[in-house]
Amino acid sequence: MSAPHVPVMLSEVLARLAPAPGELIIDGTFGAGGYTRAILETGAKVVAFDRDPRVKIHAEGLPADRFRLVEARFSEMATELGGAAADGVALDLGVSSMQFDEADRGFSLMRDGPLDMRMGADGPTAADLVNTAEAEELARILFFYGEERESRRVARAIIRRREQALFERTLDLAEVVERALGGRRGARIHPATRTFQGLRIAVNEELSELEAGLTAAERVLKAGGRLCVVTFHSLEDRIVKAFLGERAGRTPGGSRHAPVGPGGPPPSFRLMFNGAEAASDAEAAVNPRARSAKLRAAIRTDAPVWRAAA
Repeated sequence: MSAPHVPVMLSEVLARLAPAPGELIIDGTFGAGGYTRAILETGAKVVAFDRDPRVKIHAEGLPADRFRLVEARFSEMATELGGAAADGVALDLGVSSMQFDEADRGFSLMRDGPLDMRMGADGPTAADLVNTAEAEELARILFFYGEERESRRVARAIIRRREQALFERTLDLAEVVERALGGRRGARIHPATRTFQGLRIAVNEELSELEAGLTAAERVLKAGGRLCVVTFHSLEDRIVKAFLGERAGRTPGGSRHAPVGPGGPPPSFRLMFNGAEAASDAEAAVNPRARSAKLRAAIRTDAPVWRAAA
């Protein structure tokens, strides 16, 4: 039996999100509904988003007069709200523990299942990617999205093996990567961890989705609205840090599309605190997923939405 889903940094998110009775809060990553349930308990209304059709079961019993679940990416929140303004947006990024626990989703390299990795129900799978991508493209994905320093070696091993038989299962791919990297040799994490991360991010277009989602949050939040984003690895956190820093006027450079300083657009966000908050030691001790979690939060100003760069 899998462990129950525990929302990461729930108390910290609620403190910064500060939902109040009657307010409209967007839960952009519904998952098992942990954030949503806590927000609803404050008397606020919630519109939740998740591209995973399997999460519907976790919405059963939630108050229909104050809750709506939308099967869509969180980057689509502005379209789905139809012009309504939100008082808060919460994003808990990455793959939920629930999805890792389901072997048939293909996210876990420790559980044998089909090599899928899709958060939604459509689009190419991880198997499609590793069985068709050219060596250079595969190495690029593993290097940039998986932060795998031996990406070329892993890509060559995958290409050699698929010439004999195509990949279909998670453990099959994990074993090939482990052999290519020389085994575990006492490593703290499995040698295929970065490969699986890179493939998952590529399959789900997670980084471009995050960038689009942050821009969507900027559009839907009313003045004084709060944005809270919990990240779990450096790629996500860098995007959130850069976005909020730029929108808060703390980026020294800028571009011809969105210059900063005199003549540039006024800040559309005000940072709630400098840097990122980490999970408490107590939470990290009981929830391994919380150990790498970082929270960044900001308040929407009354400035117009920034014009998107070309």
